[in-house]
Amino acid sequence: MDKEEEERDLEKFLKNVDEISTLVQGLNSDDLDVCERAMGEAEKKLQLLKDEEEDECRTTLNKTTISPPQVPTKNVDDANPDGFMEVLEKDARERAKRRKENKSLANALKEKGNEAFLKGDYGTAVQHYSEGLKKLKDMKVLYTNRAQAYIKLEEYEKALVDCEWALKCDENSTKAYFHMGKAHLALKNYSMSRQCYQKILEINPKLQTQVKDSLNKVDQREKAELQEKFARQELESGKESAVTTKNLLQALSKPDQIPLFYTGGMQLLTELMKDCTEQTLFRTHNGFSIINDNKVIKRCFVTEGKDEIEEIVCVTVLKLWQAVCNGNEENQRLFLTHSDMDILLPFLLTSKVPSIQQHSLYLLLLLCQTQNGKILVLNHVDLPRLLQALVAFVSISEEKEAQAAMQLLTDLALEERFKTWVQTNLRGLLTLISILVLAEEVSRKCVSLLNSEDGGILTRAAGVLSRVLSASVKAIEETVKAGVMKTMIKFLKAGGQTASRYAIKILAVCTNICYQAREEVTRLDKRFGLLIQLLEAKDEIIVGNAALCIGNCIEVPGTASALLKSDIVKILLKLAGGDAKEGSVQLNAGIALGKLCTAEPRHTVQLKELHGIEILNSTMKYIKKT
Repeated sequence: MDKEEEERDLEKFLKNVDEISTLVQGLNSDDLDVCERAMGEAEKKLQLLKDEEEDECRTTLNKTTISPPQVPTKNVDDANPDGFMEVLEKDARERAKRRKENKSLANALKEKGNEAFLKGDYGTAVQHYSEGLKKLKDMKVLYTNRAQAYIKLEEYEKALVDCEWALKCDENSTKAYFHMGKAHLALKNYSMSRQCYQKILEINPKLQTQVKDSLNKVDQREKAELQEKFARQELESGKESAVTTKNLLQALSKPDQIPLFYTGGMQLLTELMKDCTEQTLFRTHNGFSIINDNKVIKRCFVTEGKDEIEEIVCVTVLKLWQAVCNGNEENQRLFLTHSDMDILLPFLLTSKVPSIQQHSLYLLLLLCQTQNGKILVLNHVDLPRLLQALVAFVSISEEKEAQAAMQLLTDLALEERFKTWVQTNLRGLLTLISILVLAEEVSRKCVSLLNSEDGGILTRAAGVLSRVLSASVKAIEETVKAGVMKTMIKFLKAGGQTASRYAIKILAVCTNICYQAREEVTRLDKRFGLLIQLLEAKDEIIVGNAALCIGNCIEVPGTASALLKSDIVKILLKLAGGDAKEGSVQLNAGIALGKLCTAEPRHTVQLKELHGIEILNSTMKYIKKT
């Protein structure tokens, strides 16, 4: 090899030394971007040198390798490129090992941070996430989790910085954009907040529902800020209603006054809530806390047996809430997110005072007039309690209010959030609500068909009625008032197994719920001649329902005494101690026998003569186990 070629090889080698030294420095850098670039360049360099080795591009003379001038290194012979490659590969292996260890430590710290976050200890959560980032600087989830904790601590600027770092790790992180949107919203950077949420939609169109909700919040908060600015101007200009609103709230903030003092002030406030300005001043001058946290007012709400004054206080507050929230979405949000409101609204809806029930329903109807209002109710009211209260309200209220409550139930049931909640919490509730909605209508139709002269229609109508009645107390009451008890007694007298099955079941369901039905059956079937005859039927379902019906009707005064000369004790005892396949036969016969002896002690004498006490005790044990 000539001298010129040797110098060329030497320059090439020295160039490799410089490049590799630069790469090693880059790999040791604390800057995440520099480190990542160095890793990429190292991979390219490794591939290039391997290709050169395969092409046997090393300089040789007389089959002997020419060694270039030695470059001093530590522990490694850097006289040729292979030595540097070994250093680089060893360093890469060590870095991979350290990264794996650091990732494990970072994950453990992330879990600790998550546990602290769930407990509400956001400061500790930040510490754990920060320690995790010291172990692994490019772990996206630590940045987004810490941003979420900073938002809880109201350190929004720090949250924004963490979101930016998360986006450097992954430019399509929807979680980072979501937290960034929340932080900008808290800082009243409405335009920036919208951009973040819209970016989420560009990355993942499937998140349209969540993005829409978030954008609605931005619009509402911006609108609320404009309302507050205008309200301040009105107050500063000396507008009479604005000044009066402020003064009334200051007066109502006085503690431990008599209930009528607060009632008068709230009635005046309600009259003032004519437009958005006064509603906004109510909000900005801490009106919800002044009213909702007042100890005297709270006592009026929770008192079981309310007197006239307590009732007036409760109704006055409900009217004030309606006036304050009417058409004002920000007030609705603050009202529903106030402490204890999630439980208080369902509680008021089930009040024993009709006026409180009515105005609670009117308030809920007002809140659910808009889509956002429905979402607020579904997100912030205790749904199991609310649904239970609405269902009960439908059953006991006047027709107008019951229809309004049913409409409210139906509207909520159509919301996607409600369906999702039902699927995860109360499977089958939608079916129950559907039955409640239809029960009254179907039962009315069946009752009207019972006037038909066609025997087939009569039987089918009775069959449907026997199945739907138990779904609605109101349907039962309407059926009894329509005189159906008399029709069913006629069915039983006419005979026929199918018709008798339907008829006795209707009688059993109605007498189980409605006292008027018990009186009707007792009057129509004197001394239970027909019902006692049914106790000896071959169809055990008929027997079981007949025993249930008798047990219900015995509660009518004088009925048990009128049966003293009958064989009812002997028949019921035989059924209670028998071996019927239908468990309801023994169960209902035993209950009827117990009620009979309780209502008229002289039946107990006959029971003892028949050695029936032991049988009855045995049956009662069976009933308890059942």
